[in-house]
Amino acid sequence: MSVLFVPDGLEGQRIDAAAARMTGLSRSRVVDLIGEGKVLLDGSTVVKASERVRGGQTIDIDLSEPTRVARVTPAVVEGMRIVHDDADIVVVDKPAGVAAHPSVGWDGPDVVSGLAGAGFRISTSGAAERQGIVHRLDVGTSGLMVVAKSERAYTLLKRAFRDRTVDKYYLTLVQGHLDASEGTIGAPIGRHPGSEWKFAVTADGRPSVTHYETVEMMRGASLLRVHLETGRTHQIRVHFAALHHPCVGDPLYGADPVLAAQLGLERQWLHAADLGFVHPGNGEHVEYHSDPPADLQHALEALRDE
Repeated sequence: MSVLFVPDGLEGQRIDAAAARMTGLSRSRVVDLIGEGKVLLDGSTVVKASERVRGGQTIDIDLSEPTRVARVTPAVVEGMRIVHDDADIVVVDKPAGVAAHPSVGWDGPDVVSGLAGAGFRISTSGAAERQGIVHRLDVGTSGLMVVAKSERAYTLLKRAFRDRTVDKYYLTLVQGHLDASEGTIGAPIGRHPGSEWKFAVTADGRPSVTHYETVEMMRGASLLRVHLETGRTHQIRVHFAALHHPCVGDPLYGADPVLAAQLGLERQWLHAADLGFVHPGNGEHVEYHSDPPADLQHALEALRDE
């Protein structure tokens, strides 16, 4: 069982929607688990996905004995843009709501299946469900990903990410204004002691380094440009939440859902904007850029108009 505590900001939401927001599972997957009797609310089995939650309640989700990931017939992912394609790599601009690869508990679109459905042949290196994947973005994060097509590219790119020679820059909107307009967050990240779905700054976590600079200050929020030196799961979300400046639209890490609703956001304001690395085929340094998509732009415009 995975125990989740409902934040006050999700008060009144349907349990399927709240659990999906808190765990990263697809909403339909949560509905299936409810149908299987594997979701408890304050210790009682949930019967209806429409049941409403209250702040402070506990949600228990049983994911024991997961079934093998089913590889269905791939489909092209709507909204996924091909930024660059050659014999060794393909660079995609991933929309929010799309996973990097298939996984247990996720039945939505993913990059790997989307590329296969579009006729791309990618590297066969890596686990069966994530072949060619050398790094990942959260489902709710949009932006640039590079996928290996050749076996040589897979090996060299995995090494580059491991050796921290890949330049990864993100844009994020965080709540409030940081004390310093720029700085470095060096705090180890590990599993959250109270939830298998979350990560946290922990004494025994893995070394994690995030650099940031303020791009623009708005009423109650700051737009930051972030450079990741390491690449831990949820790193940006965890580090800024630890500073009490969570990413806007990220209730899992303490963001105000009222503000997100006012801005029309249904996910965290986080976008992988720039990606640079040594091309595994020709050895040249390459750089790619992606502008934030419409939902993030709309949120900025709404704040600027206040």
